[in-house]
Amino acid sequence: MPAAPKPDILAAFEAAKGFMPTDEGLALYAAAVEAGRLGLPLLEVGTYCGRSTVLLADAARQAGVTALTVDHHRGSEEQQPGWDYHDPETVDPETGLMDTLPAFRRTLHRAGLEEHVVALVGRSPQIAAIWNSPLGLVFVDGGHTDEHANADYEGWAPHVAEGGVLVIHDVFPEPLDEFTGQAPYRVYLRALESGDFTEISVTGSLRVLRRTRATAPAPR
Repeated sequence: MPAAPKPDILAAFEAAKGFMPTDEGLALYAAAVEAGRLGLPLLEVGTYCGRSTVLLADAARQAGVTALTVDHHRGSEEQQPGWDYHDPETVDPETGLMDTLPAFRRTLHRAGLEEHVVALVGRSPQIAAIWNSPLGLVFVDGGHTDEHANADYEGWAPHVAEGGVLVIHDVFPEPLDEFTGQAPYRVYLRALESGDFTEISVTGSLRVLRRTRATAPAPR
């Protein structure tokens, strides 16, 4: 039976701002618990306000590893003012720009998980370019344009250790609306076509793939 979070962790996940439904969160948690057995860090791309980070952090705590979360905290394209996914509460009144970092920190504090997470504040390609350690899990949930989704995949998927998992969110074979986009779906197909990953579960728009063929990170 898949691992499930304790009620307090699930409540913290559900109370946090974010867009991941509970069934997908439970699938992510189960994948993270399994990946944690490799003894390697668990990394997500796309923190927003820390909803999914709660689950990764608890899985990391149980495994004795660290959860890493990458985000510039200025919001992706569909979260900007004038778009359907915009939340005015995430705007910094001084700069007029989105800043989800304070909300993220409050989420972790309320869940009691701050010490189990390292927040990498910056743009995913810049951080990936200087990253050189293997990871037990990479969760891709950043920008949904082809440019950003492909950059996240190219920057981080090579670091998934053999036996580790690549998780991709918002995979929609058919577009739901003008905001959804299908870049994550195309990245998902790209991962399967590479021959490096095998799909192990599907829950809603969440795809979990295991690395079944070792590959070294491309030279930079």
